[in-house]
Amino acid sequence: MIEPNPAPEAVLGARLENGGASFSLWAPRATRVELALVDDDGEQANSDLSRGPDGVWHGWVAQVEAGQRYGFRVHGAWDPQTGQRFNPARLLLDPYARAITGGVDYAGPITDHTTESNFDLDPTDSAGSVPLSVVVAESDPPVPLAQPKPLEELVIYETHLRGFTRMHPAVPEHLRGSYAGLAYPAVIEYLAELGVNAVELLPVQHFVSEPFVVGKGLVNYWGYNTLGYFAPHAHYASTGSHGEQVTEFKTMVSALHEAGIAVLLDVVYNHTGEGGHEGPTLCFRGIDHAAYYRLTDDRLNDYDVTGCGNSVDTSSPGVLKLVLDSLRYWVTDMGVDGFRFDLATTVIRDRQHHVDQAHQFKELIAADPVLAGKVMIAEPWDLGPFGYQVGRWGPHWSEWNDRFRNYVRDYWRGATHGVGELATRLSGSSDVFDHGGRPATASVNFVTSHDGFTLRDLVSYDTKHNEDNAENNADGSNDNHSWNHGVEGETDDPQVNAARQRTARGIMATLLLSAGIPMITAGDEFGRSQDGNNNAYCQDSPLSWVNWTVEADWQQLTDLTRDLLQLRRDYPLLHSPHWRVPGEVVDARGVGLGRPGVSWLAETGTELTEDQWRDPQRTLLGLYLSDPDQAVLCYVHGGHDPVEVTLPGPEYAQRLALILSTGVPGELSDAEHAPGDTVTLPGRTVAAYSVALPVSTAPTGA
Repeated sequence: MIEPNPAPEAVLGARLENGGASFSLWAPRATRVELALVDDDGEQANSDLSRGPDGVWHGWVAQVEAGQRYGFRVHGAWDPQTGQRFNPARLLLDPYARAITGGVDYAGPITDHTTESNFDLDPTDSAGSVPLSVVVAESDPPVPLAQPKPLEELVIYETHLRGFTRMHPAVPEHLRGSYAGLAYPAVIEYLAELGVNAVELLPVQHFVSEPFVVGKGLVNYWGYNTLGYFAPHAHYASTGSHGEQVTEFKTMVSALHEAGIAVLLDVVYNHTGEGGHEGPTLCFRGIDHAAYYRLTDDRLNDYDVTGCGNSVDTSSPGVLKLVLDSLRYWVTDMGVDGFRFDLATTVIRDRQHHVDQAHQFKELIAADPVLAGKVMIAEPWDLGPFGYQVGRWGPHWSEWNDRFRNYVRDYWRGATHGVGELATRLSGSSDVFDHGGRPATASVNFVTSHDGFTLRDLVSYDTKHNEDNAENNADGSNDNHSWNHGVEGETDDPQVNAARQRTARGIMATLLLSAGIPMITAGDEFGRSQDGNNNAYCQDSPLSWVNWTVEADWQQLTDLTRDLLQLRRDYPLLHSPHWRVPGEVVDARGVGLGRPGVSWLAETGTELTEDQWRDPQRTLLGLYLSDPDQAVLCYVHGGHDPVEVTLPGPEYAQRLALILSTGVPGELSDAEHAPGDTVTLPGRTVAAYSVALPVSTAPTGA
């Protein structure tokens, strides 16, 4: 471990105070640190900072104002064998910078080493080729959510901030693709009317592109290449990059909050945009390579469990402080309501790089009054040893559930056996998360995300088509669990298109009727396509942007999504945090009401027998949910042929009526049904029925 480390309460970064600004930087092994103030002409005024006993270098400069650009030059040994790659010719960003301006000149001297060797120092000055930190004035935080939603009511809409409004016809052209664009009234109105109550933004902490991506004439579009953990990405601001991005981000959060929509950030604390030691030195590596990054035993190379060249070392107290300070800043100053942690397993590795579910990272979050009540979602894996940690994150955490994703995809392409696992996935994946007192909200259910096929492409392509990424279609996953319905890609065949849309509707219904927290990928609700590209991380183009020209034959999916989300709101049974387990419903006095809280039904209107549960050919499953106040009945049928279904008997319902169906209009009657009536459920259909409670078991006053 690199020592000394700053105290948890130490204030780092730049702060305006006393008619000037103070600057503090943790650089524990540096021998000298220069602060460089940069004017509009690029001229620098350098001054030395003083070292404290905690390894923090500090200084105060008079007459510094908001908008001042600055960087650091950090001196020390050039000794790669001890993880020291100090090079004062590199002008470095402040890890605590609240705004970043400028870009990277990838043809400039941005690596700390020569072109001949990764281990020979390059003395060429990087000024003019690297971004700069910006001093930002304190300002009021955004308007908070009036009534934050409990986890069980959360409906997450994952979107790329720029791509969501880049082609939006109602957003003024100069605001498209910006924070202000997402805050535009027409955009917020769409989200509210759809029924989502949380947006999860792909990375908006300031990021850069990788040199190999730039070398192909492309960019890092998704943003999983963070360089500034406190700075909103400058490119997403419509008004400027000298601190204006902070104000614009806060205004966006206020607008979403005023509409009752929470803001969640996808954050990347597992690696940084500097890549491996052969990559650019823009910040952390130049401050102290071994202090910020995990290194191999020989100290020469980065220990990479992320696939991105480096891994941030959260076993280092100074680095762990950076992460926790960053999280608190986004909550207290920027108004954020929660986080999704990319490759979260990396963040909980110890000094030996072993996974530690009792890591101090989790303990500090649980004990922190600012963070403890916020939404915490783990992407529960990385690429290192024992990196797959799905189901193991414990209380107060939710997790991306890839088991749900893969199974639902397989079920709707006919690649599963029986309905046993379908029941488990509909019930919040109890096999994965029902332990240690965890609720059903531990599971974040999703079928698509930014990474992979869109929903439309999932039902239109058997294989990926990533040629536009300039990697000979070698990038992206080959394990897609997709089905093209007989034709690869777009087609004019009306039967194929109708079948694809029906499958897409079935997938959306399965997602939104399942216990747990649902996550919808932006544009899936109206058939957005990426032309079969399942790894569009480098496509800042119409291929990745949301196209708001909705094709008429995909409109039914939009309407269905809205109706399903309304159904979730109307029936708390569908989003209960409690596990769906059998048992009689009881009233407030503990008196049994004679009907089950959960019943899994066959087409006979009775509960599945053991033989029916084990039948590998079974594709139909009925789910009856009930509590003292209401009940709802759902059928999921993935088979191709219609099935005669007998509705459950009078012990379940007094009468039933169709609420919604994934079939085409008119396929199922919307007339009231008596218990025991027979209906024909078309193939590949999900249907939901309202239930009037039996008279003998109706709650008092019903």
